[in-house]
Amino acid sequence: MGYQRKIEIMDTTLRDGEQTSGVSFLPSEKLQIAKWLLEELKVDRIEVASARVSEGEMEGVKKITQWAAEKGFLDRVEVLGFVDTPASVDWITAAGGKVLNLLTKGSLNHLVHQLRKTQEQHFQEILDCVHYARSKGQSVNVYLEDWSNGMRNSIEYTMDLIGMLAEIRVRRIMLPDTLGLLNPREVSHFIRLITTEFPDVHFDFHAHNDYDLSVANVLEAIHHGVRGIHTTVNGLGERAGNAPLESVIAVIKDFTDFKLNIRENKIYRVSKLVEQFSGQHIPANKPVVGENVFTQTAGIHADGDNKKNLYFNDLMPERFGRQRKYALGKTSGKANIVKNLQELGISLEPDELAKVTQRIIELGDKKERVTTEDLPYIISDVLQNNSITHHIFIEGYNLSHSKGLKPTVQLKMNIYGQSYEEGSSGDGQYDAFMKALRKIYKSLNKELPKLTNYHVTIPPGGKTDAFVETVITWDYGRIFKTKGLDSDQTVAALKATEKMLNIIEQLDKGNTGPIKGQEINPEKENTTSYGNEHRAVAG
Repeated sequence: MGYQRKIEIMDTTLRDGEQTSGVSFLPSEKLQIAKWLLEELKVDRIEVASARVSEGEMEGVKKITQWAAEKGFLDRVEVLGFVDTPASVDWITAAGGKVLNLLTKGSLNHLVHQLRKTQEQHFQEILDCVHYARSKGQSVNVYLEDWSNGMRNSIEYTMDLIGMLAEIRVRRIMLPDTLGLLNPREVSHFIRLITTEFPDVHFDFHAHNDYDLSVANVLEAIHHGVRGIHTTVNGLGERAGNAPLESVIAVIKDFTDFKLNIRENKIYRVSKLVEQFSGQHIPANKPVVGENVFTQTAGIHADGDNKKNLYFNDLMPERFGRQRKYALGKTSGKANIVKNLQELGISLEPDELAKVTQRIIELGDKKERVTTEDLPYIISDVLQNNSITHHIFIEGYNLSHSKGLKPTVQLKMNIYGQSYEEGSSGDGQYDAFMKALRKIYKSLNKELPKLTNYHVTIPPGGKTDAFVETVITWDYGRIFKTKGLDSDQTVAALKATEKMLNIIEQLDKGNTGPIKGQEINPEKENTTSYGNEHRAVAG
């Protein structure tokens, strides 16, 4: 710390990240990601492909190099090539590339058992490839594949290779922990040995995350002289992936004095773009970019944040183009709810707030997810409930829906303390319910309102499984609406209907006791069908 040395970020999402099982970017997707990485996020370099893979890969690289040439970014676009003079170099030249990342063998084990060549043969072939690439106008960086095993088991060979590359002055020497096997103490030791021996060479460190140590290893590497770090967005990569760009940036920013070019507030946007194109879902608890990482769940945390930000750390969501959220559930308490209400610009009376809190706790006990978008629906439901005297309620029901058979319901209503039970079938579950209800009310010489509209709404974005709001419009000499809120559309409609039954009791002037008989004209009996409830609009 304290050097104010600049650390280069080379992002290899488009090359090493694409080695994630099941991930293959389209050429147009590669171009969009490249644009975001270089123009918006402002990483220093990107590695976009491996040479000689496919025609599709060639097309993708051409798209990127043509755009990069127009923007003056061509020296920041790199392609992995092999010691196969002249094939890889010619491929990169044809694709418009200007930077070769040459893959060499960084361990004697790989050299002997994979290439079956001597050290002298391999070194000479590397020299030939570097000279040929330079003759084609390409600058050269060199990977030492399996470098970590080389340092563990054949350090003399690995140091000889680094010495040879330093002597011919390749632009960068790149040290991959190919199998993700190093721990931070080993990284410190090996990097210190190398940077002490070759203080003027630019070394990059390329970490894999097999032991979940990639970010810790990156931190050790830069503290001991590495000048560049390789990352992938969202930690994409084969096996457990590579060092995740988002975490690496946060760690370097917060735990070192080294300089970075990165625009942190673009990280989340890039992360979501790569998530979409890769089809690899970001875990909700993934640092920096996960859905839940800036969400406080416990009410005590929200209360602490109201009292001098007691539960804040340096990872402020605004840094990454995000916002802090306060989860709503059984542990949230009033403090979380108040935070969410403030975001919506809503203020409730204490008794209303208590009832909203209780409703959210009930939903949390059912393991249903509640979001800020749900709050207006809950508040509306609670406030409407507050305005209704409940003398009538649904005591029980059994709804069935089977293929080839009409939906049926067995319904039990409690009306001023007395139970009434009826069954019916209908064109839909709600239609069956209304027919059973009508039977009960007809036995009491009581008329039901006419249903004039039935509307289903899902909270914006459809991101929650907690609620469906059903709004029913009734005509009872006057037009009024009732709302029901539940995770099930039909149950929400039943709740809205229950409210209606209590409202019409209040509309019947002078009706303060059990239901009074009311004559109805059989010829004018309401015959509205409720069987079309599944045609409702989901907004």
